[in-house]
Amino acid sequence: MKVADESPTSIRTLAKIAGFRRFVSANLISATGSAMAPLALAYAVIEQGGGAGSLGVVLATNTVPTIVFLLAGGLFADRLSRSWLLFIGNLLAAGAQGALAVTVATGHATTVSIAACGFVSGTAASFTVPAAQGAVAQIVPERHLQQANALLRLPSNAVKVLGPVVGGVIVAASGAAWALAWDALTFAAAAVLLLGLRLEAPLVAPGGVLSDLRAGWVGFWSRTWLWTYTAAGTVLVAAWLAGFQLLGPLVAAAQYAGARDWGLIQAAFTCGLLAGTVVCLRWKPYRLLMVAVVTAGALALPLAALACTVPLSLVLLAAALAGVGLDVAIVAWSTAFQQHVPQAEQGRMSAFNGVGERLAIPLGYLITALAAHSWSSQAVLLTCAGLIVAATVLNLCVPAVYRINRLTPVDQTAAADGLRTVEQA
Repeated sequence: MKVADESPTSIRTLAKIAGFRRFVSANLISATGSAMAPLALAYAVIEQGGGAGSLGVVLATNTVPTIVFLLAGGLFADRLSRSWLLFIGNLLAAGAQGALAVTVATGHATTVSIAACGFVSGTAASFTVPAAQGAVAQIVPERHLQQANALLRLPSNAVKVLGPVVGGVIVAASGAAWALAWDALTFAAAAVLLLGLRLEAPLVAPGGVLSDLRAGWVGFWSRTWLWTYTAAGTVLVAAWLAGFQLLGPLVAAAQYAGARDWGLIQAAFTCGLLAGTVVCLRWKPYRLLMVAVVTAGALALPLAALACTVPLSLVLLAAALAGVGLDVAIVAWSTAFQQHVPQAEQGRMSAFNGVGERLAIPLGYLITALAAHSWSSQAVLLTCAGLIVAATVLNLCVPAVYRINRLTPVDQTAAADGLRTVEQA
């Protein structure tokens, strides 16, 4: 495997880029609030007398907009300043969470009002996600993209370890409103930082929104590596969420020591994510997309371990390896995407990819709920693990996967010369 420049040099270079420092700071601040938000949201529903049905409605209204409006977010990310979109999106989320905090604190929260705030937050996310993907490639030199992607994940992964614990303490001591208010404040602080990036809008060909959307779909479909990875990712995400998030706690309660052991399993997975980030800071594989496909397949390990009821120590090891694999896959994929998709198309390509993977969330939960009536939890877990392995193997059979590799300085020069030739023609 080819290795690029040493990571300590890359990290020092990134630290000197003011825009990257702003972007990392905004991510870190926002992550501290986002880590507490799910717990606070659940208890906000409980405090106003809601049950599982009300919580389901709230979660659905938060998820649906990220699917419905994601393509629009991708279009805007390819036409407008991405720093401005990130500012507006974070400001909108801050307003929604702030309003929710006030209604909860004053005792006026209802399922409808909580769901409405969640809808606004979900809509904001549908615009910030595609913009963030393209913004990184505008801020950071191409040869340092992998280290940048890894460093951006480091704070969010670290916060995942302590955030829920701190959030639980705040909610228990003061109520959900304070945690929600902190989430709103972090969104507002991130918005101010991101506005200071002042990124220029991508250069796009003249045309309407519909023509841009059609061109985006043509570009997405013409890149076999992109749509096959998205299709495999949809299956993988659905199987993972269904097996780990939905059935994992049930199997832990039935076969292990319940909440205590499930907490340990989740902690092992989170520690694996952190370890994966460290790996990405040092290891720079040449075959980026192949590495992303293979390492994502590690998510099958804890599902198979839980299904086979192996000793807890082996389940913890499997969860940690899955965390390492997932983080390496995300960083490798992000780097490959940013290097092989032109700036002017990254918003739309990210949106098409995101829609596929987000559709897996309700799909995975629905299929598992139906299968649970006929199969045992162990059988469903083994099926989910098998689906992840099958999706990984099938994706590795796509020849284009082996052509999406890290661009060397020679490759970058050739690509730039080719672009200039096309523009002159």
